[in-house]
Amino acid sequence: MEWINTYLSCRYEDGARGPESWDCWGLVRDARHRHLGKRLLPSWGHVRNTEPKEFTRAYRAEAEHMEVCRPESGAIAAVMRGHLCVHVALVVETSGRLKVLEINPARGARCLPIAQWQRDHNTVIYYRDRE
Repeated sequence: MEWINTYLSCRYEDGARGPESWDCWGLVRDARHRHLGKRLLPSWGHVRNTEPKEFTRAYRAEAEHMEVCRPESGAIAAVMRGHLCVHVALVVETSGRLKVLEINPARGARCLPIAQWQRDHNTVIYYRDRE
């Protein structure tokens, strides 16, 4: 999965949709479509991570078209803080193991084993496209 490295070298920018910089939604949207063959999700480019209520409205609009699942390749991992969605990431499979590809302002882009990533987040809901 050499394509993951192209995202790991990018920087975080709120509202960015690539290719040199991304926010968490932009990275998830692009990577799942381009490399995992999933439908292209709406841009939501006007939503900023500094606006958690607007971020949550966008999350809910997309979640309506998806179903909750266990972690699997291509699933979107939504990090919840109470009723607010505060971050999203993408589950990928590499070398037979599930990992989470994410980007955030504090740590930049990274790909972590799913168990390690889940320890950093109290509540995560995974979503996949409805069949």
